[in-house]
Amino acid sequence: MPSDGTAASKILILATSACAYPGADNVGQIHAEYPANTYILKVPTPAIFPESFYIRCFQKGVGGIIVMSCGHECPYPGAYEALAARIGQTHKLMAEQGIETYRLRLCAICTVCAKAFLQEVHRMSQLLSTGSVAAGAG
Repeated sequence: MPSDGTAASKILILATSACAYPGADNVGQIHAEYPANTYILKVPTPAIFPESFYIRCFQKGVGGIIVMSCGHECPYPGAYEALAARIGQTHKLMAEQGIETYRLRLCAICTVCAKAFLQEVHRMSQLLSTGSVAAGAG
């Protein structure tokens, strides 16, 4: 399995159980398609994962990680702010280790955000296949 962010690499989605996971379920209910190399992990809040978790995922061959959260509407007070800070710190660690920071994205997805969910997954897939942040512009 490639570990350099190529198209064949896995895309891991950490989806909050309160918002983003129901949004992913909505995508399934409308029978929308997204890349088969996408794996969704339902979590109470992605803020529970330390920076080392993300680094280990990349080292083990995950191409990209999308952290889909409730944003500021998170049911856990302060969790989104802690998560945003953690992702920022993880980006610094990634850069220090030569891991492209575009491979880790944070976004807010609501329970009915099928279009936003699909855009994020397709954007990450495109970024990984081209290996550049220019693909994610727009």
